[in-house]
Amino acid sequence: MPELPEVQSLADFLRPRLLGRAVDRVDVAAISVLKTYDPPPTALRGLTVTGVNRFGKFLDVDVDGVHLVFHLSRAGWLRWYDSAPAGLLRPGKGPNALRVRFTGVVDPSLAGESDLDAEAEPGFDLTEQGTQKRLAVYLVRDPAEVPGIAKLGPDPLVPEFDRAAFGALLAGSRTQIKGLLRDQSVLAGVGNAYSDDVLHAAKLSPYAVAGKLTEEQVDELFTQLKAVLTGAIEASAGKPAKELKDSKRAGMRVHGRTGQPCPVCGDVVREVSFADRSMQYCATCQTGGKVLADRRLSRLLK
Repeated sequence: MPELPEVQSLADFLRPRLLGRAVDRVDVAAISVLKTYDPPPTALRGLTVTGVNRFGKFLDVDVDGVHLVFHLSRAGWLRWYDSAPAGLLRPGKGPNALRVRFTGVVDPSLAGESDLDAEAEPGFDLTEQGTQKRLAVYLVRDPAEVPGIAKLGPDPLVPEFDRAAFGALLAGSRTQIKGLLRDQSVLAGVGNAYSDDVLHAAKLSPYAVAGKLTEEQVDELFTQLKAVLTGAIEASAGKPAKELKDSKRAGMRVHGRTGQPCPVCGDVVREVSFADRSMQYCATCQTGGKVLADRRLSRLLK
């Protein structure tokens, strides 16, 4: 699932390539991805892109005040075209759910610096693999109209999110720290993958209770939260959209690396499986050598 660093990198990739261009056409191949109906996709035609922003894991393309907002969820992705296909999308054919095609630059005052020719007619597809269809697309006049955005907690990378703000989120919480970091209403943008890596970097058990962490542990967790996220963004800077997934996998410390050696101590990376996901950790670095119990089979080892 794309998380804060990948969505931020997508926004940074799209912004200079789309600003100042008008929407030529929107094709919907999977009507189920549309979560709103007013305004309709046809309302975007002829309007100019004035901004590309991120809200947590949501990406927002501002088209003259009409916002095309999408959440890629677990199996969604964005496929970019320097020159978008001229043909229409065919419903029910392959993973393509929605295509947006743009004109050449119509407002040079907005255009960003990119290697894309001003006369080019680029575009992108939103795609989704698998049978669980969770890709979500919204057309709204205010991003806050999207329920998921309205419920977001603070963004961990904005300047005003400091150590005091982070500590206030944890204070008195009885939630396990892994779950708290993943809760979008508490903290926007961090998901299963980066919460694993942040906790590994901070040398904390994923089952530690948030409100019982010492001040020193909170200090370190805050530092590593910022460092892991900003490091992932920096590592993917300048990469095209098609390379961001591989960049994420290559940069993971423990997530997705079950059975491989820990990059810090060399111990084997272990896994705890849940119904629809898994988490990875290093027992030596994070739990004092204790192997965490599988949540499906026994009580939690704290």
